[in-house]
Amino acid sequence: MSASSSPSFGRRISVEQVEEGTTLAPKFDEHGLIACVTTAAETGELLMVGYMNAEALAKTIETGEAHYYSRSRKVLWHKGATSGLVQKVVEMRIDDDQDAVWLRVAVAGSGASCHVGFRSCFYRSVPLGQPVDRAVEHLKFEEDEKTFDPKQVYGDVPNPTQL
Repeated sequence: MSASSSPSFGRRISVEQVEEGTTLAPKFDEHGLIACVTTAAETGELLMVGYMNAEALAKTIETGEAHYYSRSRKVLWHKGATSGLVQKVVEMRIDDDQDAVWLRVAVAGSGASCHVGFRSCFYRSVPLGQPVDRAVEHLKFEEDEKTFDPKQVYGDVPNPTQL
């Protein structure tokens, strides 16, 4: 796929074709994105949720390595290109109405997928069964330690995903 061409996926013809056919016909949202859930192939652990545009989806299929679209930086992002924590795709699935992707990956290096340094981007839990105003101030860390120091990997540059 050249930089100037847009990847071509199947046309969405009918509900039956999309839900039960063999044609990959992803439904991108109004911003040209599709949600992507990423889990560890070996353990099933949820690592991250990201987004793909058509180019990221095509590059992931073509290379077997996870590519995403950074909504904050508005650029294609090859996971691990900077950190070395490349996500090798073991399996890619698309959901029933083809508007979400699931990647099962093996992660190089420390096995981390989170830019903060934790293995999973979901390293904190939200307490349930209490008023929201109490829960807001009581996130619980579910991972004890980081697998790498993000400052050593990315430097002291402000993280582009921060507000």
